[in-house]
Amino acid sequence: MMNSTAFPLAGRGLLGKVFRPVSAAFLATLLLASLPAAASASTGAESAFVFNTLSFLVWGALVMWMCAGFTMLESGSVRSKNASVICLKNVGLYSIAGISYFVVGYGLMYTDVGSFIGSLDWFYGSSPDELALLGGNDGAADAVIGNGYAVTSDWFFQMVFVATTASIVSGALAERVNLWAFFVFTAVLTTIIYPVVGAWTWGGGWLAERGFSDFAGSTIVHSTGGWAALAGALVVGPRWGKFRKDGSVKLTPPSNIPTVTLGVFILWLGWFGFNGGSQLALGSAADAVGMSNVIVNTNLAAAGGVIMAILVSRPILGRTDLFAALNGAIAGLVAITAGPNIPDGRLAIVIGAVGALVCTIGLRVLERARIDDVVGAVPAHLFAGIWGTLAASIAAGADLATQLVGVLSIGVFVFTLSWGVWFVLEKTMGVRVSREVEEIGQDAMELGIDAYPEFALMVDPEDGGDFRDP
Repeated sequence: MMNSTAFPLAGRGLLGKVFRPVSAAFLATLLLASLPAAASASTGAESAFVFNTLSFLVWGALVMWMCAGFTMLESGSVRSKNASVICLKNVGLYSIAGISYFVVGYGLMYTDVGSFIGSLDWFYGSSPDELALLGGNDGAADAVIGNGYAVTSDWFFQMVFVATTASIVSGALAERVNLWAFFVFTAVLTTIIYPVVGAWTWGGGWLAERGFSDFAGSTIVHSTGGWAALAGALVVGPRWGKFRKDGSVKLTPPSNIPTVTLGVFILWLGWFGFNGGSQLALGSAADAVGMSNVIVNTNLAAAGGVIMAILVSRPILGRTDLFAALNGAIAGLVAITAGPNIPDGRLAIVIGAVGALVCTIGLRVLERARIDDVVGAVPAHLFAGIWGTLAASIAAGADLATQLVGVLSIGVFVFTLSWGVWFVLEKTMGVRVSREVEEIGQDAMELGIDAYPEFALMVDPEDGGDFRDP
């Protein structure tokens, strides 16, 4: 690093803010100009390597932050008696996803992939060339730089997508799913189900060979999570009393609306990393322009989804619905994820708006079908994900027939295998809590903790069982 005394004006304060980047850029230009052509090209390749690696790590960290968004969204959507369990489920599923994808999942998805699956590349880590470079062998630098990015940076970026898929399942089954059954299913989802879908597509398998296109995962990530959630909702069943005998739906007010809204904003922010990082490179001007367009289109689609949901919520749901608007943002984000690299932002608004319309209608369809989805995960991630994948054939140049094949094949595979896993869990360890636990709340009965103790009515045995306000 150049000492600032080499450029007296490049110090602290206003002049420093102005001249430090100018002087650094000037120095870099002089150095590059003085290098031979071969050395300059090598420096350019190394710079691209650094930017690509940094892009994976920074965007991956932003996608990881989406776990906080899902936690806020889910914990605020459930009743206060179950909010703490939601927090445990989300930190648990992220940890399970990270370990399972490290041990097995990444290899099945990307290592020596045939038509359907990769190989068991246990404990995926740095390449031999990278280990040699870290060990002091400077001769390995060219091979490392030639890969275009650090191997583990790519692993990290891919791993946080796996956790997103598992988070979708968590929200749909909230307030009644057995915690340990959920963790077991998460392990299967992140170790086998998601990696197989990824191998078919991003890993170069049979769907990739057919030309299936899914830029950042409308189907690969979101519909996979949606199908798994739908299968779980059918096996686990609805919450007690959610659907009355006359067919009406019992409202279950959320515990914290501002928290839900905050969660959606966190997800919206994280989606810039989700889609922007899926450019998978930041080593050229073209990559920078492409990434910028992707992020702008992502934002436009979410905004279009919110406006559409607000407009249609009253005629579809009978009220101007805040949760429809929030799910509209998520549905818009999901829908654009298959093709955010389109050049026209106007199409992004339309794709997001239609995704929100599909989601809002889907909320009503699930109610009519008596399927209990606490946070609307299935309409927002599955239904909008299907629409977005098909919309890529309209706006992003994908082939409609191939997109349909991808949607249907992934749907059949994920739903069938997920339903089978949930069914086996039901027959072995049980997939839902007892009615007593559900009525009192998982927080008190399973964790012995209340998320909002200052607002809870507690029973003091020494007072003869009278309720008291703490």
